[in-house]
Amino acid sequence: MRFFRNTPAEAPAPKTPDRLNRKSSAMTELARVFKSEDPLCVLDIGATSASNIRFFTEKGHRIYSQDLLDASKDPDLATKDEQGNPTLDSKKFLEENLAYPNGHFDIVFCWNLADYMDESLVKPVIGRLWSVMKPGGMLLAFFHTREAGPDAPYYRYHLTGTDVLEMHAINAKKGRDLPSKPLVLQRVFNNRHIENLFRDFASIKFFLSRDNIREVLVVR
Repeated sequence: MRFFRNTPAEAPAPKTPDRLNRKSSAMTELARVFKSEDPLCVLDIGATSASNIRFFTEKGHRIYSQDLLDASKDPDLATKDEQGNPTLDSKKFLEENLAYPNGHFDIVFCWNLADYMDESLVKPVIGRLWSVMKPGGMLLAFFHTREAGPDAPYYRYHLTGTDVLEMHAINAKKGRDLPSKPLVLQRVFNNRHIENLFRDFASIKFFLSRDNIREVLVVR
C-alpha cells in the first residue's frame, strides 16, 4: 500500500460544495436488487444518512446504519502491538461493533471507509462483513486512486433511487459537522490489494470512473 505523508501546502485547497452528484455504474446493478419484492436486509457502515434509511424503509426493506469510522475513533481502542508500536484493538472493536448474526445481510455499503480507517481494522472489518453477509449477498466499496491525493474529502453518500449518488463532503470545511479530528486519506489500495482484501468472497467486479475512484462490487 502507498501511504501519504503530510507535506506543506503551497496554496489553500479549493472549496468543495456541500453536495455533489456522481454517476455510479455499480449502483445500476444494485438498483435491480432494490426492486426485490422480498424484504432485504441492508447494512450501511458509512457516515449515517437519514435519506438512505428512509429510502429502504419506504420500500419495505430493513436497514442497519453504523458509522464505523466514527466508532474507530474511540480512545479506549488505543493499544500497542508486540513491537510497542501504537495500534488499535481490533478484537475489542469487533466486540463492540458489527455484532450481528452470521448470514444476516443481503447488501452492505462500505462506501470509502477502507481508505480512511486505521489499517489495523480494515482486514478484520472485511472479515467480519463476510461472516454477517448471506451467500450471494453484495457489498459495494469505493477506493481512491493515487491521483486523488491525500486531501480527498470523506463523503456521506445518499441514494437517489437512480444510478446517481448524492455526496456530502463532511470534512471539507469547518463547522458543526466536522469530526473532532480531520478525516485524512490513509492509503491507496491498488487492484491487487483490493483483490486480496476480498479474497474470501465469491467474485469481485471493478468499475472505473473519472473522479479518481474505483467502484468495487463484490459478491459473498
